[in-house]
Amino acid sequence: MEGDSVVLNTDLTKIREDDDILWKFGVKMSLIAEIRRDAGIFNTSDVPDGRFRDRLKLDNHTGFLTITNISTQHTGDYTLEIRGAKRSSKIFSVSVYANLPVPVISSNSITNCSSSSSSSSYCSLLCSAVNVGHVTLSWYKGNSLLSSISVSDLSISLSLPLEVEYQDKNSYSCVLNNPIRNQTTHLNITQLCHTCSGMLLTLIN
Repeated sequence: MEGDSVVLNTDLTKIREDDDILWKFGVKMSLIAEIRRDAGIFNTSDVPDGRFRDRLKLDNHTGFLTITNISTQHTGDYTLEIRGAKRSSKIFSVSVYANLPVPVISSNSITNCSSSSSSSSYCSLLCSAVNVGHVTLSWYKGNSLLSSISVSDLSISLSLPLEVEYQDKNSYSCVLNNPIRNQTTHLNITQLCHTCSGMLLTLIN
């Protein structure tokens, strides 16, 4: 999740004197950290777009690499290369999910209360979330899934409609989730869906 720290593990308890530790990022295999004891090299480095600036910490004893205050731009493959008496490599695939907003439920219904027309017995609702990616937006009736929509793109807006009867006493909720977290908004039918009788009572009062 964005804002967390991630530790990439070398599985070493201590680096041997003849071992070189190299950490590389992405398909271009950009070098972002290295330990070369025989040459006295111990450093971290950024990539051209600056995404790792002040975020990398390298453990001098184990070669563990920590990425602090991580964001979605740090999603990708990290390659560990250990060069010494034995050579080995390991790839870490890191997925970072953005913080989830609370979904918003709004009413699309416009009730016509004129005596010459009969109003619908259904209330049209819309659950929305903005600037989200790699998420699923769902409507639930109790614990039963009614409908859902998923998206893998970054920073888009999602919305999902639902129709309920004005007198419906069931519990409805809209849930926005990714693989590690969810946000839920519970529907208050009486607050969002106004019947003609309710509107007339308000006018009289």
